[in-house]
Amino acid sequence: MLIKDTSFIDMPVFAQGKVRNIYDLGDSLLMVVTDRISAFDVIFDELIPDKGRVLSSISAFWFDYTKDIIPNHVISTNPAEYPNGFDKYREELEGRSMLVKKVAMLPAECIVRGYLEGSALKEYRQSGTVGGVLMPEGLVQADKLPEPVFTPSTKEETGHDINITYDRLVEILGEDTAKQLRDASLNLYRKVSDFALTKGLILADTKFEFGKIDGKLVVADEMFTPDSSRFWDAADYQPGRAQKSFDKQFLREWLETLDWDKTYPAPHLPKEIIDKTADKYRECYSRITGKEI
Repeated sequence: MLIKDTSFIDMPVFAQGKVRNIYDLGDSLLMVVTDRISAFDVIFDELIPDKGRVLSSISAFWFDYTKDIIPNHVISTNPAEYPNGFDKYREELEGRSMLVKKVAMLPAECIVRGYLEGSALKEYRQSGTVGGVLMPEGLVQADKLPEPVFTPSTKEETGHDINITYDRLVEILGEDTAKQLRDASLNLYRKVSDFALTKGLILADTKFEFGKIDGKLVVADEMFTPDSSRFWDAADYQPGRAQKSFDKQFLREWLETLDWDKTYPAPHLPKEIIDKTADKYRECYSRITGKEI
C-alpha cells in the first residue's frame, strides 16, 4: 500500500515534514512515515514503494539496538497498542508508524562523519579540515577519517541547516548539554558502525536529533535510516570515487544529469528510477535487519 498523505487520520496535526506527518494525541505523538521522496529540498509527485515502511522499521530497529547508550522517545510501533480509535487505521499504519513521547527538542542537528564525503569533502578541499578539525594531507573522496568527527549544525525552520563548530554549540546550549550531545553521538556512531560492518555495510556518516524528557536527554525523530545516513557497500568500497550507496544518492545522481534548476516543480520520475530507488531502500533494510520488508 502506497501512502502519499495521511489526511485519513482524524487527529490534530502536530507537524508535517517532507516525509513524516506527526499527530498530537495529547500526552503523546503519532509519527507516520509516508512514501513521499524529496531531493534538493523539493518533494516529488511520485511515491517510492515501501519507503515509509523501510524508514520507520529501520528507526525502530536502531532505537531498540542503541537503548543501552541513550534512552529514546519510542512508546510502541504496534498499532494494536495505540490509543482507542486507531484500530480502523491499522492496515495503513502497520510498519510505518510510531507512538512516541513528547520531547522538548534541542535546536541542533548532531552529525558524525567517519569518512570523507559530502560537505565534509568540500570543506576539506577548501581548508584541509572537517568540522574545523585539521585532517592529514592527501586524503581523497571517501577516505576513512583518522577518528569519527562530530560536526553539529543548526536546525533551521526554513532553508538549509548551517554547519557550526563545537564551540558555537557550547554557546547555544551550554557546555554540559553540548558535551552530552557530542559524547552520545560519537558513541552511537561507533556502536552502529561496528554492527554495520558485520552486515557488509560502511556507515560513512549520520545525523541525530536530541531532546529532553523531564530534563533527561533522549534521542528522537529517526535513527540510522537511508535518509539520515550514508551506508556504503563494503565489498565495493574504493576511496577516490563515489561509493555504491543504499539511499537516495542514486536519485540525486540521476537528477544531476537533467536540465533542472532544483526548484519546484520537480521533474517526473520514470518507473525505472522509482523501482531502483525502492530497491536501494529495501536492500538496506534487509542487510541491516536480516528480514524482508
